[in-house]
Order: sequence, then structure tokens, then C-alpha cells
Amino acid sequence: MTHATQHPMPDLDAILDDTDRLEAALQRAVLGALRDHKRAGNPVAVWRDGKVVWLPPEEIPVPLEPAP
Repeated sequence: MTHATQHPMPDLDAILDDTDRLEAALQRAVLGALRDHKRAGNPVAVWRDGKVVWLPPEEIPVPLEPAP
């Protein structure tokens, strides 16, 4: 029988205090989601001129591949 190794819980306060790191992680996540939508040919909803509009995949302003 194998026992799983328990890892210490991360310091949530320290993680939440690092706003630069949090913002960078959110930006990477959004960029990845936009790339996935564009690659799959799916539109995304955006806010323009006080309205929600659908942005076609060919207009999503991200490259399909990450920068080197």
C-alpha cells in the first residue's frame, strides 16, 4: 500500500498579497482562453460602446502561438 505524501498548505495570504504575480497569472489565463477560442473558431463576448458584442475569431487580437 502506498501512502500519498502530504504537502504543506500554501500561505494564501502571501499569495494574495503578491498582486503583480496574481495579475500576471490572470493575464496568462485570459490570453490562453482567447487563443483557444480563436484556434477553435469560436467568437468571444466583449464590451464595446456600452454593449456586449460577439467578436468573431478572426478579430480576436492574439497570435495563435505564444511568443518565444
